[in-house]
Amino acid sequence: MAAEKLTKARLIQILFLMTVLITAFVWRTVTYDDNQPVDETAVRCQITAESCVIEGRENGIDLTLQPFPAKANSELVIQIGNVNVKPVATVEGVNMYMGTIPVIFEQKENSWLGKFSVPECVHDKMAWAITLKQGDKMVIADFTVEK
Repeated sequence: MAAEKLTKARLIQILFLMTVLITAFVWRTVTYDDNQPVDETAVRCQITAESCVIEGRENGIDLTLQPFPAKANSELVIQIGNVNVKPVATVEGVNMYMGTIPVIFEQKENSWLGKFSVPECVHDKMAWAITLKQGDKMVIADFTVEK
């Protein structure tokens, strides 16, 4: 294609397109929000001495992790003492992404038992977080797994 003369109509088209693109770029840059939404109603706790009781709620959630201390590549059982609503939970690594592990719950007497296992990490200790949703309540419980 041979070079064509820049006409007034082509110049207006180019300037109009540049104006639209610059406006879109500036608008996206100004309105960009880097913060990831964090559920403000989530309660965070650390499972240390085999249990993690969250208070300050209508019904406290009693969490128990067994065996304690947790070991990698072995079945872990989380017990929740509130049977009003079936919980939904996932486990994710805190300091290293190791995938999202679902927790499978079944009801036993006055509690829910969830079974899962976490893979072994290259480090001797790995921090994990259980994100537990039970009705409108959300709890994030941190725990450590050793090789």
